[in-house]
Formats: sequence, structure tokens, C-alpha cells
Amino acid sequence: MTGESRPAYVLTGSGSPTTVFAPGLGGSVEQTRPFGSGVRGTRAFLEANEKSGQHLTYADLAGDVRRIADELGAARAVGVSLGAGAILRLLATAPDRFERVVLLLPAALDRPRSARIATRMRAAAGDADRGDVDAVAAALRALQPASARDRADVVAWSRDRARALAGPAFARVLRAFADQQPLADRGVLTGCTAPVLVVGQDGDEAHPADVARETAAALPNAELVVFPPGGLLWEHRAATRERISAFLNAVDGSGGDSPGGDGPGAVGGLA
Repeated sequence: MTGESRPAYVLTGSGSPTTVFAPGLGGSVEQTRPFGSGVRGTRAFLEANEKSGQHLTYADLAGDVRRIADELGAARAVGVSLGAGAILRLLATAPDRFERVVLLLPAALDRPRSARIATRMRAAAGDADRGDVDAVAAALRALQPASARDRADVVAWSRDRARALAGPAFARVLRAFADQQPLADRGVLTGCTAPVLVVGQDGDEAHPADVARETAAALPNAELVVFPPGGLLWEHRAATRERISAFLNAVDGSGGDSPGGDGPGAVGGLA
């Protein structure tokens, strides 16, 4: 774990290469960890910092990823949703920082989220300010794919995260990112020649598949995978994990530890 001057993180696995994992908005290590269970080497899972309400720009988040990646010598990076945006921002300024990158469910590229999603996020911020756990849980569910919202695990996840997050700090984060985009111009990504796996899904209003397609098109050496509706983080969890591990382990040859299990926790993500 880490001290106060740097983002908190959890290490699993051992050996090289090292991969850093950046969570989505409202995410947690328990939610991100399953995506790394098949990845060889050392895995560093960053803790989301919404409770502080201090990291309010993509530049802030990119700085967190860079700080931990540099400290640990991470050569690969995986970002989920908001974490994918943070890595995109990092690649814009340091295009050769990583050897391989995975971007899961990018929510925005060089344009803000849709007005409908931004409105939902601002409404959720009001609920969080009031400490209304039920309303925050409902807002978290509303930002999941429609086909997954009524699943028992989604309902349980939304309640657990709402209890942990409801409050003024999370409200500030929601408001801050409702109208932001990671980049001013996608053209800056042309300098990133590392292999990048971009994963999207159809039927997800908060993470439009077109954003995943545009992100892949903006990167010179990208592979695009778009899953059908059902929730990449829910119904397609196993298939997503297999694609990530196959992509990152393809040129491994590191002698690192064997892939491990999921560990505890459900999967989910916000925006």
C-alpha cells in the first residue's frame, strides 16, 4: 500500500512485467481486480479517490497513474471507464510510456459525455450531497447498461457502493467529470504506437460503443473489440477477462507468476 503523498494501491502477483490498473468512477479494487486475474506478473490496482473529492480533472488522474507506474516500473496499463480516460490523457503527453495498453469502456474522447448522461451525473451529485444512499444507488444502476440494471448482483453492487460513496466529496467528483473530456483533440494520439486493446459494448448509454470505435480509430496500433448488450462488466465478464489476458500475455515470456483467481468482490463500474 502507499503513503498519503501518492494514490493508494494494492499489489497482487509477482515478477515482471508489472501492469497498473486504473478504476472507473465509483469503482474499487474489488471491482477492477477480476480483470487482472489472468494477467501474468505483478498487478497494481489503484484505489479510486472519490472520498477525498480532490482529484477533479483527467490531468489529476493521469498524474496518479503516471506516478504509480513510474514508481513500480509498470510497462503496461489497463483503464476502466474513467480510468481509461486517465490513461488516454497520459498517452497524449507521454505516448511511449507503456508497451501495451487496454482501454475498457471509454466514456469520452475529445467531446464531453452526452447531455443526458451529464444530467444524470449532476442529479446523482445532488443525491450524494444529501447523503441519500437509496437515490445514489438508483443513480449508479441507471448508469449501467439497461439490460443489466435489474440483475441481483448489480442491485447489490449499487447499494454497497452508494453506502461507501454518498457524501459531498463524491458529489464534487460527479459534477467535475459530468462535462469533461480526456482530450482536447484526438489527433495527439497519433504519436502512440504501442499496441492498444480497446473494448466497448453495445447498448451502454454511459459508455457508447461509438466512443470505443473512435478511440481505436485515433490510435495507430489499436485492436477493437465490441461486445453485444448485456454488460461487459456483468454478463461478459469472463470473455472480457480472457481478451485482456490474451492481449497482455501474448508477448509475456517473463517467467512471472501464474494467473490467479478473481479474488473477492463483485464487478461494476460507473462512468
